[in-house]
Amino acid sequence: CTVIFTRLATRDLHKPISILFCNLAVSDLFTSFSGFWISMLFITNPDITIFGSQDMLAPYSLYTTSILSTIYNLVSIGIERYLAVAASMRTRFRVARNHSIAVVFINWVLAFFLGCLPLMGWNCLQAESNVSVLYSPFCVNYLVFIAMPNVAVAFLVPLFTYLRIILILRKRKLRMQACGQATGTYKSAETQVARTSISIWLLALVSYAPFLAGVAFDAANRRCHGELYPGVYIFRNCTAMLITLTCLGNPVLYTLKLRALGARLKALRGLSASRACAI
Repeated sequence: CTVIFTRLATRDLHKPISILFCNLAVSDLFTSFSGFWISMLFITNPDITIFGSQDMLAPYSLYTTSILSTIYNLVSIGIERYLAVAASMRTRFRVARNHSIAVVFINWVLAFFLGCLPLMGWNCLQAESNVSVLYSPFCVNYLVFIAMPNVAVAFLVPLFTYLRIILILRKRKLRMQACGQATGTYKSAETQVARTSISIWLLALVSYAPFLAGVAFDAANRRCHGELYPGVYIFRNCTAMLITLTCLGNPVLYTLKLRALGARLKALRGLSASRACAI
């Protein structure tokens, strides 16, 4: 919410990339709300989160939609950053606000369509043969259809885009060095992009890899709910917690600038000290 209000209230931040940042914050907000909804259902009636029921379709579908929207936003931000660095100045201005708004609209339409497929009938409330043991009443084939390609996209596309950005910055730095010019700006940008990209990729790995492992276990497992150890359901709950924690990690990685924050804190500290001296 802080990211959304700050971006909307600051006119200097009304840029195409800011629209993607706001949309990422909105999708993370929906993930938090839907996760809280599922948690309340678990507190009031734990059995429906294990054996599945009609009441779990809506929160699970909203949770899946929010996760898919977050993944698509992360990919869109990586592609926009790659275009801004790799392309020329003329091409950079082509990434306008209308393009960002169109990308946001497409991301949400695709996320709602794929996430709400269980509400449209692709669920296992009646079909017991293909029901998911960990995520009832979802079907195993639906989880495989959703998890495999989207987790691969969340891993591979940001990795490719940020690696390309680092290589482009390094190439420009070497070109500037060959011309005998200073390269401090490119070196600083390369270091910052490298740190940010590694953090983003590690956050995606920690968040989505356990969920992918749970889906793989679910697809390979043919036992009933009562035959599973409680540790399996604890692992399932931990995967949901890790995914929800990305709602805290994304604003820190994408919007918080520690140097600028430190400079502002020093300025506020100096201002308070000068006021104290004046008093």
